[in-house]
Amino acid sequence: MASNVNPTVRRRRLGQELRRLREAKGMTAEEVADRLLVSQSKISRLENGRRSISQRDVRDLCGVYEVADQHMVESLMQMAKESRQQGWWHAFGSLSPSYSVYIGLEADALSVRNYESLLVPGLLQTPEYAEAVIRGMWPEATPEDVDSRVGVRLKRQQRLHAAEAPLRFWAVIDESATRRVVGDRRTMREQLERLVELSRLPHVTLQVVPYSVGSHPGMTGTFSILEFDDPSDSTTVYLEGVTSDLYLEKHGDVHKYGIMYEHLRAQALNADETRKFISDVAKEYAA
Repeated sequence: MASNVNPTVRRRRLGQELRRLREAKGMTAEEVADRLLVSQSKISRLENGRRSISQRDVRDLCGVYEVADQHMVESLMQMAKESRQQGWWHAFGSLSPSYSVYIGLEADALSVRNYESLLVPGLLQTPEYAEAVIRGMWPEATPEDVDSRVGVRLKRQQRLHAAEAPLRFWAVIDESATRRVVGDRRTMREQLERLVELSRLPHVTLQVVPYSVGSHPGMTGTFSILEFDDPSDSTTVYLEGVTSDLYLEKHGDVHKYGIMYEHLRAQALNADETRKFISDVAKEYAA
């Protein structure tokens, strides 16, 4: 469930406000860095919400920007304090610090549109399937790390079953995600049966892009588009990497991925056809 004070989102909003103040002052990030005797990369990380920000940082930046409104300064410093609190996902940050940023955003998102080319989306995975995926993707992970990663995945799924304001989730997956045997045949059958079950939730939509479509926009790779209820939070495109992740927030980038997703939805089987398709594939694993 999203909390009223999500530290990841709070840090992101604070960074946006600090960027606005800098631009209103007509200063570049390099000029601010020179004034504060810090690196330009630090200023950039503070503004994009990827770095924890202290109340002292806020005070110093407000001084450079000559913010006269003391109430605004105190408000921004309070946001900095709240942004340093820890969400539940921070307990697992040592497993993947960059991924914890995504979890924080997902926890506060109103909706997520996801495309997966090779596997079932994490929010829809069974525990057995999730464990098999994690063991395959991180062969050097210890049993404890595997258990922790599975636990994080299952906790994320609670947003789909929330009594109030559940996450609106739209997933488009390539047919290969239903054909690649992850774990064993029983694991795959149970996973596909779960997909059919979850796809009946009113706030979950699932579509499959069949092999017969041929080439399609999703062949460029997996991505997610996160949208938020607060208008001050810009829509974000998330691209997962091996050692680091990429977050796109510029209007042009987000627009391009939105168009890609619309093409994928149009080329995929509709929701009813998808349920029948997945049910038929599940039967093949029962043979």
